[in-house]
Amino acid sequence: MDFGIALAPGVDAWKVVRRAEQLGFTHAWFYDTQMLCADVFVAMALAAAHSAKIVLGTGVLVPSNRIAPVAANALASLNRLAPGRIVFGVSTGFTARNTMGLGPMKLGELREYVRVVQALLRGETVEWASEGARRKIRFLNPEAGLVDIAHPIPLHLSAFAPKARALTAEIADGWMNFVTVLPTALHEVEEMAAACRAAGRAPERLYKTGFTLGCVLREGEDAASPRARAQAGPLVPVMFHAFLERTVDPERLGPELGPAVQAFRAGTAANARGMKFRNRSRNFPSTCFATSITSWCVSGCCEMPAARFVMHETPHTGRPMWAATITSGTVLMPTASAPIDRAIRTSAGVS
Repeated sequence: MDFGIALAPGVDAWKVVRRAEQLGFTHAWFYDTQMLCADVFVAMALAAAHSAKIVLGTGVLVPSNRIAPVAANALASLNRLAPGRIVFGVSTGFTARNTMGLGPMKLGELREYVRVVQALLRGETVEWASEGARRKIRFLNPEAGLVDIAHPIPLHLSAFAPKARALTAEIADGWMNFVTVLPTALHEVEEMAAACRAAGRAPERLYKTGFTLGCVLREGEDAASPRARAQAGPLVPVMFHAFLERTVDPERLGPELGPAVQAFRAGTAANARGMKFRNRSRNFPSTCFATSITSWCVSGCCEMPAARFVMHETPHTGRPMWAATITSGTVLMPTASAPIDRAIRTSAGVS
C-alpha cells in the first residue's frame, strides 16, 4: 500500500510536497479548482522542481477548464521536469464546475477528451473537434526536448457511478474514489472489481486510490481529543457532498446518521422547489480542507486554527451552500437541513 497527500494548489504548495517526500509519502495529488485555488499546473511545476521521487498527479483535472491539446502539453511539460512521475487524474468535475454554476460534464465528453489527450501523449496524430470542425493534430517537434512524451503518463479516473466505473475499467490505469464511511467504501471497491471483471480485466491490475480526511493519533491519544477532532472535522462538510448528491446509501450509515439522511432526502424530494433555507453562520471547532490538513500533518504542528462555516448563495445558481474558509481558498459545500446538520455534528463529535 502507498500513502499520499492531496492539497489545494498554491505557489508554496511545493514545500508541503517536499516535506511529504522526506517523510516517505509516495504521491501528491493537486486539485483543479480554478475559482478557489491557484493554477494546478503552476503548483505542480514548482513541486516537480523541488522534489526527486514523489509522484505528482492532478486530483483531478477538469476537462472543461482547458482544451485537450493544452492539457496534453501541460502534462508533457511536467513530464519533462519530472520524467515518469506524472499522473493524469481526470473526471467530469464537481466543485470546479459548481463554483461557476455548472453541473458535471457528460461521460461521453470525458471519454472523447481523454482519447485526444492520451493519443497526443503517445506521439500520435489524432483527430480533434474544435469550432465546428475536426482537425488532425500532433506534437510537432517533441524531439526538441521541450516536452517529454517518451515516459508514459498513467491515466487515473475518478468514478463514483456505475457507468463511470465501467469506463474506468475499460480505459484507465487507476481508479480514484473518496472514502466517507467504511462500509460504503468497501461496497464501492467491490463494485469497481465487478466492473473490471465485466470488462475482462483482473481487478488487481487496476491501481486504486482512496481519498479521505482524518487524523493520525499519537501514542495514547484519545480520538476525542481537541487536536484529533480538529483534524478529522473537515470530513464533515465533505459528507454533505455525498449525502446531498445521493452517493451514499443511508442503509450503510450508522443509526445516528441513516434516519436523518433518509428524512432529509424525503423532504427535498417532496418540496424540491419550495424549500426555504435559513441564513446562518457558525464557528466549527475544526479547520480547513486538505491543504491545511496536509500542511499541519506533514509539518508536525499540533494545533490548527478554527475555520468558519458560513451559508451563502453561490453566483449564477442562487443555490444555498456551505463555505469553509481555509488558508488557501474556500471550499463550497451544499448545506443540509437542521436534523442532518445536528446528526453529522454529533457523529463527528462536534458540539
